[in-house]
Amino acid sequence: MSGHEGPYFDELSVGDVFDTAPALTLSAGRAAVHQSILGNRLRLSLDAGLAKRVAGTELADPNFVWDVAIGQSTLVTRRVVANLFYRGLAFHRLPSIGDTLSTRTEVVGLRQNASRPSGLAALRITTRDQEDRLVLDFWRCAMLPLSSRDVQTGHADDLGSIGTAPDSASLSAAVAAWDLSGFPASNIAKGDAWVLEAGDLVSGATELARLSLNLAHVHHDRFSQASGRLVYGGHTIGLALAQLTRTLPNLITIAGWHSCDHTGPVREGDTLVSAIEVLDVEEGQAGGIMAVTLRVLVSAKRDNHASEPVLDWTLTALSK
Repeated sequence: MSGHEGPYFDELSVGDVFDTAPALTLSAGRAAVHQSILGNRLRLSLDAGLAKRVAGTELADPNFVWDVAIGQSTLVTRRVVANLFYRGLAFHRLPSIGDTLSTRTEVVGLRQNASRPSGLAALRITTRDQEDRLVLDFWRCAMLPLSSRDVQTGHADDLGSIGTAPDSASLSAAVAAWDLSGFPASNIAKGDAWVLEAGDLVSGATELARLSLNLAHVHHDRFSQASGRLVYGGHTIGLALAQLTRTLPNLITIAGWHSCDHTGPVREGDTLVSAIEVLDVEEGQAGGIMAVTLRVLVSAKRDNHASEPVLDWTLTALSK
């Protein structure tokens, strides 16, 4: 491996495991800084008293949890050129403030690009708490450079088959045990759609990367790539979630992601605007909870007034 700056694509093999990132405790202070950058409005993440009445504990923001897991996985992707997709992210339990997360990242697929000196690395990311309870399990695909333009690795895995659909059943069962009698119900129907007028400015990008232990050079050093510094993809996702929770303020939590594709680069100073559609509402979950499948399309407005698609995110939220 190339010292402490992270591996090149050709230094990876399927089966490699990276699990030495520092564990991170979900403290109230870190949660407050995270919320100040992204602005998620899930009630159970903001109101400790409500969370204790409903779930018996002070719940951590699911957005904070997945940002930490992604950040811990960047031991593999410090040299990342671009993140292409996330698939099958599923919560198996919702951590509390005070829990400590550790992440294992395994290389599960590799494909060298024919048209540029880089390759795609598919990673399986598994996050557990201090009691070794499974919290998150998902897949991520990152583009990494070669150590030399002349390297031929022969890696040609089919990455289209990587990942599985998230299963919200285990989390739905856990949420069904909560006391939701005083939690507000949602009025959501399949086909509902909103195109937002007001967006959110992308700010605090390096602060979010540091907070979540994200090591990718391109999110910290504007000289690491000719195109300049890029915003961490989870920043875009987090602002999309903030806009979603402003639109649907009574969601209980996020159960998982079906897919999440970064369709364009985002830079600090862009303004992000979402279009939201309800794809499905599955009733009859345990405890009368609904599983709501949503698609969020995000565009970035630039200083030159151009607007470019940057995110296509399909997720499942739980609602009453």
